[in-house]
Amino acid sequence: MKTRPAGIGNVHADWMGSLPSKLSAMPLKHLAVPGSHDSFTFWVDVHAPVGPDQKVYVKYLATMFSVLAKKVMVRWSMTQNLTFKEQLDAGIRYFDLRVSAKPGELGNEIYFIHGLFGHKVRDGLLEISSFLGRHRKEVVFLDFNHYYAMEAEHHVYLISMLQEVFGSKLCNNCAVENVTLDYLWEKKYQVIVFYHHPSAQGVPVMWPGNKIPAPWANTTEPIKLIEFLETTLKERDKQGSFHVSQAILTPTVNTVAKGLLWGLRSYLVERSVTAIGWCRGNHGSYLNLPTIMSWVEAQKPGVDGVNIITSDFVDLTDFANIVIKLNNLLLSEQNRKPR
Repeated sequence: MKTRPAGIGNVHADWMGSLPSKLSAMPLKHLAVPGSHDSFTFWVDVHAPVGPDQKVYVKYLATMFSVLAKKVMVRWSMTQNLTFKEQLDAGIRYFDLRVSAKPGELGNEIYFIHGLFGHKVRDGLLEISSFLGRHRKEVVFLDFNHYYAMEAEHHVYLISMLQEVFGSKLCNNCAVENVTLDYLWEKKYQVIVFYHHPSAQGVPVMWPGNKIPAPWANTTEPIKLIEFLETTLKERDKQGSFHVSQAILTPTVNTVAKGLLWGLRSYLVERSVTAIGWCRGNHGSYLNLPTIMSWVEAQKPGVDGVNIITSDFVDLTDFANIVIKLNNLLLSEQNRKPR
C-alpha cells in the first residue's frame, strides 16, 4: 500500500477562516504563514528547451546530451511534489513564483520556470482561483520575483492575466499594518500579488517587491542556514513589509556534481536531518525531520517573530501544520496579559 506523504496527513484547507477572532484582527504580518519555495516545480518539461535562467555551460551540456542531461536536471529542478491544489489543501498560503517566456515562441505565453520550463502560468492561476472560490476566507500571497526572456509586452500580458483571473479578489496595495484577515474578509480580497518589476508601477493591485523581503542564505550547511535565519529575523523591518524566512538549503555546482543522480530531495533535503539534537520518530516514511524543522518549531510569530516561512518539499514533513500551530502562541501570549 502506498504511504501517504507526511505533509498531506493534516488537511488545512480552511485554516485561516478557522482562526479565533483575536488572530483574525491582528496584522497579517504578525501571523505565521506556511509557504513553498519554487512552488510550481512539481512538474517540469524534459522535452522543452533548457530555460533562460540557466548558465551557458548548463545549456551546452543539455544540448550535447539532450534528454539524458535534462533527466538529471529534473532531479535538481523539482523542489516540490504537490500540485497547487494539494499545497493549498495542506495549508500553504505563500507561493514563490519564477516565470519566463519561451525564446522564439510566437505570442506572449508565460511559463513557470526553474532550470526547465513548467506549466503555463495561466493554468496555475486558474487552479489557485478555483480553490479560493471554494474557500472564501482563505488568502494567498503570490510572489512573482524572477522573470526571464520577458519583454514589455510579456509583462503587460501577465499583469492583465492576473487581473482577469482573480478580478475583485485582488487586494489593493496599501499599508501593510492595515492588512488583517478581518479587513480582507470585509473587502472580499483573497489574493495579494507582489510583482518585482517596474512594469507593475501604477497598477493598484500589484504590490512592490520591497513590501515582502525574502533574504536568502545560499548555503548547503544547515547550521549556517539557522544562523542566517536568526540574524535576518532580528534585522526584520518593523514597519511597512511582510517578511519571508527562506528555510531552504541551496545546492552548489559541487553539490550537484557529487549527488548527480540523487537529486535535491534525496541528496540535500532528506540528508539534512537534525544536527542540533532534535529528531522525531516514525514520521510518514522518514525517521528524521530536516534540521530546519527544529528551528521552525522553536519560533514565535508576532511583532518580533516570524511571518512567512518557506520550505522545499512541503510534503516531506508536517511543515504546514507546524507553522500554522505557531499562531497558538499568540493566543497564549494574549491570555497572559493583565486585564
